[in-house]
Amino acid sequence: MKMRTISLSIVAVLGIMILTACGGVGLPNINLSPTQPAASAPTQTSPLPAVVPSGASGDLLAAYQGTLEKIYTTVSPSVVNIQVVEQVAVSNPDSNSIPGFPFNSPQGQGQQPQQQFQSALGSGFVWDQQGHIVTNNHVVNGANKIEVTFSDGTTVPATLVGADPDSDLAVIKVDVSADKLHPVQMADSKSIQVGQLAIAIGEPFGLEGSMTTGIISALGRSLPADETAAQSYTIPDIIQTDAPINPGNSGGILVDAQGQVLGVTSAIESPVRANAGVGFAIPSAIVKNVVPALIKDGKYVHSWLGISGTSLTPDLAKAMNLDVSQRGALVEEVLPNSPAEQAGLQASNNQVTIDGQTANVGGDVITAIDNQPVLTMDDLIAYLAGSTKVDQKITLTISRDGKQQNVDVTLAARPSAEEQANANPQAPTQGIHLGIQGLTVDSAIDQAMNLPDGTQGVLVEQVQPGSLADTAGLQSGSKTATINGQDVVVGGDIITAINGQSVASIDELKAALDQLPTDHPLTLTILRDGKESQVTVQPGL
Repeated sequence: MKMRTISLSIVAVLGIMILTACGGVGLPNINLSPTQPAASAPTQTSPLPAVVPSGASGDLLAAYQGTLEKIYTTVSPSVVNIQVVEQVAVSNPDSNSIPGFPFNSPQGQGQQPQQQFQSALGSGFVWDQQGHIVTNNHVVNGANKIEVTFSDGTTVPATLVGADPDSDLAVIKVDVSADKLHPVQMADSKSIQVGQLAIAIGEPFGLEGSMTTGIISALGRSLPADETAAQSYTIPDIIQTDAPINPGNSGGILVDAQGQVLGVTSAIESPVRANAGVGFAIPSAIVKNVVPALIKDGKYVHSWLGISGTSLTPDLAKAMNLDVSQRGALVEEVLPNSPAEQAGLQASNNQVTIDGQTANVGGDVITAIDNQPVLTMDDLIAYLAGSTKVDQKITLTISRDGKQQNVDVTLAARPSAEEQANANPQAPTQGIHLGIQGLTVDSAIDQAMNLPDGTQGVLVEQVQPGSLADTAGLQSGSKTATINGQDVVVGGDIITAINGQSVASIDELKAALDQLPTDHPLTLTILRDGKESQVTVQPGL
């Protein structure tokens, strides 16, 4: 399934997110009958009366139910199901390929990739009566065919109008009569508060017109955008909710008590690739900025400063001989030919080890932008995304060598992925692209693969043809198992260590690979069919 989950990541670039657009693998039948033998039902002459609170509490419950019913009746016709078909290359199409998993055979070395198709499902919502429908970019990205199904069952083809990977939003268009188009009403996400009602409507697991409820559980989160790009950016001001969100909800809506859209559901944080009470939505403020541009121009142009960095922590401040209470955004890298470089911002030029991890220090610390305090990197990103435009002049307040000064910067247009590749033809010198998709091994995977209890590592689900992993002979799974309601490819290698350093999770594997030079040989310790062995990877070959 196309999924986007925070804690289970695709290691083809070893990113962190797995997309929540659901598809490819069929759903298991849902059995609502008791799992234990049913006891004989007691004899009754009439049904038991429903227990309904009386007085004020009963009135409140009835009002709450009435509100939810009205919201569903009003808003659900605006939500659509999106089905996509994507053409993918596989190295060995005759090896029991599994729908939705194009890289499941490491035995195709030397073969020409063959074309196969995989399908996926997601959600979307009607934007206007001209037939524009909004969804997540990760739902439709790479699709060769897009179809939209409305709440009345009508299915029509759709075409891509525009997409913005950096905000994970896309617009598609359908040609239907106006009576089928029920545009949503947008809320002001800047005025929402933690604790207020949040209602998600979408197509989880392809189950159309599903509604779940919860609250806004946090604000100001951030999500990585397109992690497959050479330069990855962050989506700021993300809304967090405990309203259940599952695979297939991607591109759906999170609405308030008035039925107005607070945000577009996009991702979940979960160890089981399904709802765990932490879901994320792209705020309506970003949607209202990006979507009109996608409809008009097919793209959205972001303002660009041209740095990468991190929030200044007490440990980093201490390493830079700063007051440990100092806050701000530490500049780690200044990109070539960027506004930041032209303005003379300075990157970190020293490395220190903090809690066993290498950290870059010594760069400028941004403490304010246009007199607005910057306490974290997220503060800087949020201001740039929400309050600036291309060619706008901004003033950064920075701390350099412990001294405060102001730097004026004229922002430029953020380069596209193609422009970045052309501007930086030299390969990076650090970080290894292994070319697998993996999962952190947990007790459910232990059981499914008959592994010893407590086995730790990364299960190889897919191996990308032609990748370092493919060349080294890493093996992906060959069968599926249903784990926590999801189909998981099991039976593949389990990576337990890299260069002798234990690896307990996908994040640890990514971190270890990111620290290695791009041409650095490495040795992976793996479990294959219950036996431990070593596999040598030669990036320089």
